[in-house]
Amino acid sequence: MAEMLVYGSLEFGRVVKDLVGQCGHRFAGYIDDYNGGDEVLGGLAHVVEHFPPDRYQVAIAVGYRDLSARWNVYQTVRSKGYGVPALVHPRAYVRDAGSVGDGALIMAGSVVDVHAVIASLVVIWPGAVVNHDSVVHENTFLSPNSTVCGCAIVGRATFVGAGATIVDHVEVPPGSFIKANAVFGGRTAASPDPADR
Repeated sequence: MAEMLVYGSLEFGRVVKDLVGQCGHRFAGYIDDYNGGDEVLGGLAHVVEHFPPDRYQVAIAVGYRDLSARWNVYQTVRSKGYGVPALVHPRAYVRDAGSVGDGALIMAGSVVDVHAVIASLVVIWPGAVVNHDSVVHENTFLSPNSTVCGCAIVGRATFVGAGATIVDHVEVPPGSFIKANAVFGGRTAASPDPADR
């Protein structure tokens, strides 16, 4: 059982706190540079001084409204020596846990099928599905009940809205925003690179 700090204390932070517990870790408090609260330990500078990385790990709960800031937080936390493990809810189906990158958050009821690859800091919300042989690149959000069909590639820092579908064998450019319930059938993808697995 790991001692886990959650970076971000607002709505998303509360969800991640629950995921930490569901994954069998002990929640040790929030890191928040802007907000206070009963369980907020302080900003990152304070936490580094009092909660050392040899005893604590971090889950990133910075939301999708600024994906570049979210990625910078992840890089900063890692540069301070903290581990940022993937958290997979026990009621998610992940065919191969080794295909999930550091800092990914995979919520209850989601599916990551055979030969799919989930990169670092991806968030997969409840009911979302990543089908076989697909690749979801870094810092991407898959909203509830969204679907990535087989052999698709989703570029980094992409937001996929609730109920949206990415059809098979297509490539979503990095930084895309796909609206809720939309169907993305854009450019045809090259076969996923085996080195991504």
